[in-house]
Amino acid sequence: MKIYEELVARGLIAQVTDESEIRDLINEGKAIFYIGFDPTADSLHVGHFMALCLMKRLQMAGNRPIVLIGGGTGYIGDPSGRSDMRSMMTPETIQHNCDCFRKQMSRFIEFGEGKAMMVNNADWLLPLNYIDLLREVGACFSVNRMLTAECYRQRMEKGLSFLEFNYMIMQSYDFYHLYKTYGCNMQFGGDDQWSNMLGGTELIRRKLGKDAYAMTITLLLNSEGKKMGKTASGAVWLDPNKTSPFEFYQYWRNVGDADVLKCIRMLTFLPLEEIDKMDTWEGSRLNEAKDILAYELTKLVHGEAEAEAARAASRALFGSGDSGEMPSVPAEESLFANGDPDILALLCAAGMTASRSEARRAVEQGGVMANGEKVTDIKKTFTREELTAGVLLRKGKKTYKKLILG
Repeated sequence: MKIYEELVARGLIAQVTDESEIRDLINEGKAIFYIGFDPTADSLHVGHFMALCLMKRLQMAGNRPIVLIGGGTGYIGDPSGRSDMRSMMTPETIQHNCDCFRKQMSRFIEFGEGKAMMVNNADWLLPLNYIDLLREVGACFSVNRMLTAECYRQRMEKGLSFLEFNYMIMQSYDFYHLYKTYGCNMQFGGDDQWSNMLGGTELIRRKLGKDAYAMTITLLLNSEGKKMGKTASGAVWLDPNKTSPFEFYQYWRNVGDADVLKCIRMLTFLPLEEIDKMDTWEGSRLNEAKDILAYELTKLVHGEAEAEAARAASRALFGSGDSGEMPSVPAEESLFANGDPDILALLCAAGMTASRSEARRAVEQGGVMANGEKVTDIKKTFTREELTAGVLLRKGKKTYKKLILG
């Protein structure tokens, strides 16, 4: 099976223009493609997974990725999927976030001469003269047509700023610039980016002629993929300082039964023949599939050693393995300043809650366990001996910490 057919079989392709040409370019390893990432945080999250894995798959098949960091479009903010305007970031924050993205992406993409490249659209967007941009690019866009785009239409009721209205023009200009400068002949993006991407293709063809070789393609369920990055407690980050390898593993270990095989197919690099055999798995075997998914993705992001440790710790939680392998948090001696600490103090000390009031709510809502037993009494205390051995804390279904006095 060739790479384009594999992408289709894995459920990654939603819409394309010029499918036969796209198929040939990708299968022959002649695609020079880009995917853009706006630096809205200092870490990528699991919602970026499909794009990252796609770049890796295509590079392995001989195609050349261009990672576009939106240092320039980050000054505006993408209105797609937003009910309100994004917060304005300072230039320093944008640059810091770009630097963090570069480091994380190196685990997925091989950069270097003739390989993947990383560019920042601030390099060509920030120096633009506004009047020249209006004349050269703005004349190619119909306001009426832009307002029919989903990314704008969903914002019309609450208000769309003129700042955000320019985003489509900026993103389209990116493709135009990359086409002229690097020979970029293809762009990928989520299904929520389709209108912006078509704008880029149309701009190239209007400026350079109908024969200009520029194509677009979208990833299936990428907007759903972005939602994957959010949990009740916040985002699931790829940065281990924000989401530990164990927490990352546990997030994927707890995906729904209906989603596990879809995630394995779309996000892992396991052979399709092996995945197809899992289609008949039911009941307890779905837990085995979840373990496979969690291990493969943790290995991809954090390395094999961290994946092995996270799997061992996860299995310890469910009755098989050594609970001593659980990632631990050191407890300070000051916990005993006023006697044996209560469960609220332990939750705060483990970093599982930001305050005692938040910890109280978690206990009262029945979402806290200590050493495998549900805690319902907010006054429950723990001895020095218990903390020396380590207290395994659980908040909700996905957050675990072992607090140890050392």
